[in-house]
Amino acid sequence: MIIPPDKLSPQVLAAVIEEFVLREGTEYGAADIDLSTKIAQVKRQLADGSALLVYSELYESVNIVPAEQFDAAAEE
Repeated sequence: MIIPPDKLSPQVLAAVIEEFVLREGTEYGAADIDLSTKIAQVKRQLADGSALLVYSELYESVNIVPAEQFDAAAEE
């Protein structure tokens, strides 16, 4: 199930994004990206729809996925 980011309080959304970024790491290629920059990038991706908040009933967890990845999974 997709969760619209505006349905979460700012504090909960920030916590979900931070947990995702920390889980995924902050090393991306030749240059490291600091935590605050990566959080801002993910927040922007959620706002523009290129990333989605997805709740898994099976695992009872929320994840952030690229929109095209979710669309591809839904087509299978």
